Amino acid sequence: MTLLALVVIGLGTLAFKSIDWAQGKNEILMRAVVGELSARHYAPYKLNDDFAGRVFDLYLKRMDNGKRYFTQSEIDRLEKYRTQLDDQIRVGNFEFFELTEKMQEISLARVQGFYKEILIAPFDFGQDESYVFYPEDITWAKDEDELKERWRKTLKYQTLVRIDTKMDLQEEAKEDGDPLEEKQTFAEIEQDARAKVMKTYDDWVKRMDKVDTDDRRAVFINAIVNTYDPHTVFFPPKQKENFDIQMSGKLEGIGATLQEKDGYISVVRIVPGSASYRQGELQSEDVILKVAQGTEDPVDIVDMRLDDAVKLIRGAKGTEVRLTVKKVDGKVTVIPIIRDVVILEETFAKSAIIHNEHTEKGIGYIKLPKFYADFNDRNGRRCAKDVKKEITKLKEQGIDGLVLDLRNNGGGSLTDVVDMAGLFVEQGPIVQVKGRFGRPYIFQDEDPSVHYDGPLVIMVNSSSASASEIMAAAIQDYKRGIIVGTPTFGKGTVQHIVNLDQSIAGIDRSLMPLGAMKLTVQKFYRINGDATQRKGVTPDVILPDAYTYIDRGEKEEEHSMPWDEISPVGYDVWGLSASDYTQVRKASRDRMQGNSIFTKIDENARRIKRRQDVHSRTLNLDAHRAEQKELKEISDAYKEMFQPIENLQVVNLPSDLETINQDTVRQQINQDWIDGLLKDVYVQEATAILDDLE
Repeated sequence: MTLLALVVIGLGTLAFKSIDWAQGKNEILMRAVVGELSARHYAPYKLNDDFAGRVFDLYLKRMDNGKRYFTQSEIDRLEKYRTQLDDQIRVGNFEFFELTEKMQEISLARVQGFYKEILIAPFDFGQDESYVFYPEDITWAKDEDELKERWRKTLKYQTLVRIDTKMDLQEEAKEDGDPLEEKQTFAEIEQDARAKVMKTYDDWVKRMDKVDTDDRRAVFINAIVNTYDPHTVFFPPKQKENFDIQMSGKLEGIGATLQEKDGYISVVRIVPGSASYRQGELQSEDVILKVAQGTEDPVDIVDMRLDDAVKLIRGAKGTEVRLTVKKVDGKVTVIPIIRDVVILEETFAKSAIIHNEHTEKGIGYIKLPKFYADFNDRNGRRCAKDVKKEITKLKEQGIDGLVLDLRNNGGGSLTDVVDMAGLFVEQGPIVQVKGRFGRPYIFQDEDPSVHYDGPLVIMVNSSSASASEIMAAAIQDYKRGIIVGTPTFGKGTVQHIVNLDQSIAGIDRSLMPLGAMKLTVQKFYRINGDATQRKGVTPDVILPDAYTYIDRGEKEEEHSMPWDEISPVGYDVWGLSASDYTQVRKASRDRMQGNSIFTKIDENARRIKRRQDVHSRTLNLDAHRAEQKELKEISDAYKEMFQPIENLQVVNLPSDLETINQDTVRQQINQDWIDGLLKDVYVQEATAILDDLE
């Protein structure tokens, strides 16, 4: 027995307790996590039965959201813990977790038996049956026979998708006269598809066998901390290392931010300048189904843990990864990407001058991918300084208006938001930040000068979050400019990183490292008193996009913190009048009604919503192929509608050309950026709105 003196910050000094060394680290870890949540979280919960139930439900969902692993009787066996978990968590007892870990091992062996038996014989794809995949439409299987039937349909659908892909390849090869594509009979295609699905699950079992207790325990602890809010996260030591790599900004791989939800790994954001960004096909909201290394067979990553999937997707510069991706409209496609190091210059602010067909004026355009700041170098790059420099260069060219594009900007440095907003307004409040205790702190622009006082438009969309929302909200509250786009994400919380090793004292260092936590400790509030949390920022001029009718954002996250409001602060509005907003909205609405592209965008958004509302898929091959053909035709037509806009011109600033022309890579990146802007109907509308502000 080892005597461990345990002192947790925020809980006060806990009584010394004799703890068995084998159990000591786990108990200390749980006490440290609970202690930090209690002491630092913005809105800590009481450890009661209600809290226990929330943890219980979230953990079960994480273990088996698709209800393919456990039966109702097994879930019933766990039910007694629904009201006991708070007591176990409080004292660092892992009894519930240990039971679920044993159940997972039994389930894995059972599933292995299911798929090996089912995949032996051919499927009948002439039957009219369907596969229900939407978790909310599924109940727990009443017994193992029902569970096995659920797996039969799952495996049949996965085989069906492979067959469909192979048949498409053969048809394309025949049309192209490609002699290298081997002609197979349907029986051969079906057998090969089953064999590949079998290998996919054999590989999955091997990976699952490598998942250790520490990995599973981290899932359990995250079910606890995510009950507080989705941005409070526990990082075991090896995940903390991955987090540090992400925060450093040095990426070697495809350059995409991913998240796991309901067993599927989706793309949250494409890193500007990355391999994915330059390749151009991978997009936000895409769901990655499989990962292949070059020409090797793909690995199915559905139901795979995110960190394991990331390991497959990451790789050395110059190597190829092939992602099987499901688009938001249901189309499945393979995207090849050559891994590379992110070109950091592409994450920085950059500008151009745009001439719109509606006016002869020159409009300054600044793209800001994120609110970056080098906190390790006081002389390092900061976005507020860079944007100020870009504005200076644009003013030297005699611009008649300015567009600041914050679309897909996920946030960043709070200090730079304040400084940047101050470029457009006289000194005054920019944002309020409130902690758990005390009064809100008001971040002020202390500089009375205004760097740019001309017409201003800020572009946002549903992926504009956090610092982007602060910037847009401040400009909107001051009536300084027009916010254009779609409602923003709604992340109005602030997180700090806590090293759990530093939160406890008096224990054997051999028990370290414990890991770290990212804790929500504050909330943002607009200067008008509204929180951006869940609500986001509603643009002054709303434009349709592909996700218009899909529920997105913070409000869709489980256990997201609520919206609220506090007292406003005093500030002087800039001067845009009610009639200015009325005029701008009417003119924009009239243009959109006469713009066939915006009409098609809205039609496509409605189609995507209808597709998303279908919670089952046919298991009939002919019906599936007809459906996929229709989806491909519509998807291709949607892509083709974005063509260079007549009379829209995008010109680099003379001062930037020397850097751009240094090498062919920079030239190509710049040309791709220009080409994208020339097709961007949202930029076209933003410049037209500036003309309306006369």
